[in-house]
Amino acid sequence: MKEPMALPHLARTKHGAAIDGKGRTGTSEQLIKSRQRVKAHGEVFTPRRMVNQMLDLVRAELETGPQFVDKTFFEPSAGDGNFLIAILQRKLHAIEKRYQREFWPTESLFALASIYGIELLHDNLEAARAGLMAEFVAFHEDAGVRCNHRTNLRRSAEFLLASNVVQGNTLTGFDDSGAEIEFSWWHRVLNLPATVQREPFTFASLRGAVTGAFDFTVYESYERCRIDHVHKEARADA
Repeated sequence: MKEPMALPHLARTKHGAAIDGKGRTGTSEQLIKSRQRVKAHGEVFTPRRMVNQMLDLVRAELETGPQFVDKTFFEPSAGDGNFLIAILQRKLHAIEKRYQREFWPTESLFALASIYGIELLHDNLEAARAGLMAEFVAFHEDAGVRCNHRTNLRRSAEFLLASNVVQGNTLTGFDDSGAEIEFSWWHRVLNLPATVQREPFTFASLRGAVTGAFDFTVYESYERCRIDHVHKEARADA
């Protein structure tokens, strides 16, 4: 099992930027939503300048290296998605430069499938998903590709976001309902272009893998399918 790449720092951080009394930097970015949220959750957002500096450190994995589309990135404190959106922007820009236009829809979905995040607060989670979807849709609309709610492209993108960017507490490994946080790997199937094999796993199993612990969880199994059909979610035992 491959492991996701952790970003150099959490999306919500207290270091690096001078913040005025209203939670703004010199570039007028809003880095805090309220003093109460800072006190309750330590919520201070990373400025865009610092996001870009951090992502420059992993430029090869994001943009230039082999299999850059499938290199996984995990944000344990996603906030409103500033890191995740920047990662997607860079991957999409690299796809635009390195792939023929006919492959952009497939590769953009695999890029989206490589991005993972956990966020504690529901309003931030919604903002992160919305920001990622806006980038994805804009990329295709600029290329003249239909990406409305009726298309498989849009529906699959929404499904991948709902599966990969989730609500939960990274420290405990559980969501608000008390269920374990669960993700899925989206493996390309060799010799079957645009085909994906879904493999679920729990966040706790990632931690356990580091210490050599066994994962006894029984997971759903899924049929192989085109990546633009993942929203149809066909189970292998159905």
